[in-house]
Amino acid sequence: MSLELESPSLQHQFEEVITQQNQLVIADFLNEQNISDVADLVNNNSGYEAPIIANMSIHRASKVFKILDLSVQKLIIKELPSNKTAELLNELPADDRTDFLEELPNAAIRDLIKLLNPEERKITLAMLGYPEDSVGRLMTPDYVYVYAHNTVAEVYETIRKFGKHSETTDVIYVIDEFGELLDDIRIRDFILATPDKTVADLMDERVVALNVNDDQEHANNVFKMNNRVALPVTDDNNKLLGIVTIDDMLWVANEEFSEDMQKMGGTEALSEPYLDTPLLSLFKKRIGWLVVLFLGELLTASVMQHFEHEIQKAVVLALFVPLIISSGGNSGSQASTLIIQAMAVGEITISHWWRVLRREILSGLMLGAVLGIIGFIRVIVWHSIVPDIYGEHFVRIGLAVGFSLVGVVLWGTLSGSMLPLLLKRLGADPAVSSAPFVATLVDVTGLLIYFSAAYFFLQGILL
Repeated sequence: MSLELESPSLQHQFEEVITQQNQLVIADFLNEQNISDVADLVNNNSGYEAPIIANMSIHRASKVFKILDLSVQKLIIKELPSNKTAELLNELPADDRTDFLEELPNAAIRDLIKLLNPEERKITLAMLGYPEDSVGRLMTPDYVYVYAHNTVAEVYETIRKFGKHSETTDVIYVIDEFGELLDDIRIRDFILATPDKTVADLMDERVVALNVNDDQEHANNVFKMNNRVALPVTDDNNKLLGIVTIDDMLWVANEEFSEDMQKMGGTEALSEPYLDTPLLSLFKKRIGWLVVLFLGELLTASVMQHFEHEIQKAVVLALFVPLIISSGGNSGSQASTLIIQAMAVGEITISHWWRVLRREILSGLMLGAVLGIIGFIRVIVWHSIVPDIYGEHFVRIGLAVGFSLVGVVLWGTLSGSMLPLLLKRLGADPAVSSAPFVATLVDVTGLLIYFSAAYFFLQGILL
């Protein structure tokens, strides 16, 4: 049993309680703790995951279950008795239940769906029917709605009657008799209004809604731009289907960030935490891009072979190959990372490509100029220390290196900035233009730039 908790006293209390083997005492202890503290107990007490959930009140157990990692959730469902599993799944909010089920094999989903009561089964099947990573997979049907003709006093009665089972009562939704969304009104507006006012008096019809088929990443941007704790979800006919809350968006943002970081590192996104991912699965996620990048680097050898005679005539050129290709790869990785991050937070879109191109041309020239000057000075200084290395044509060699660095860095910057935008335009994920991919691309083209510059400055002298 692990003792790695921020609160050792809580762990010690838990150990004392379970030694009593009294379920009532254990249940009372667990139900008195904060949800996050119980989650820590679950994560840090191997073998007690399911018993902890089983001994809590079902309402609190569902709150703990939904914040656990997927691997722990699977373990708990596997070990819980079927009646407890049924209680837990029926108690879970529809969006959290769907989020859990969509990660399971189809056979497991069918078995667990049978444990749901008819109403929850209908809701869950409907949500699972929406496209993966769509808003429909995140929304919950638990919300409070009213009609335009209701008075504020009637709204209060509706909140008292249905608010307990709602995901949030911070926002109340206004619909018509056909179920179409008319407006959303914050609870503070009702609190500040007199009881005899009608909902229509408070409506401004500036409602912001998500479509059920919208991408989750798009929904995340809408939340950020509108400063909302919840947003309504409608179908193509503007009928209100459910709501998405800010806590769901925080999970989406975290998952998107993790996926982008993994893709930018040259691997497929992991569906489970790193330590819970099977070794074979981890191998499969990584080998694909490694093979692609390796094949790309083979082109580097082909370029070197093409300039074999030039290298034989001026062996000194080979000394600067690592310097040239690494500088181009580094500048490309920088640009790629900056553009992908800016696209992720909505700072730039495809329509900004020309502005990005102009900025990166200037940036590439300035960055390349600095590195080129440093490279030229390095050749001159090193020649003064060891004159035999570069020979009598050291100035031309320095110029070849300096101008090559300008060209390679400029090309790396342009490639790294434009490739994410191009992939986005083609409907692909910009994150796949990862740093290793851009670096491999620039390695090959960088050698062409380097040897072309060397041929220009050294033609008829060393070449």
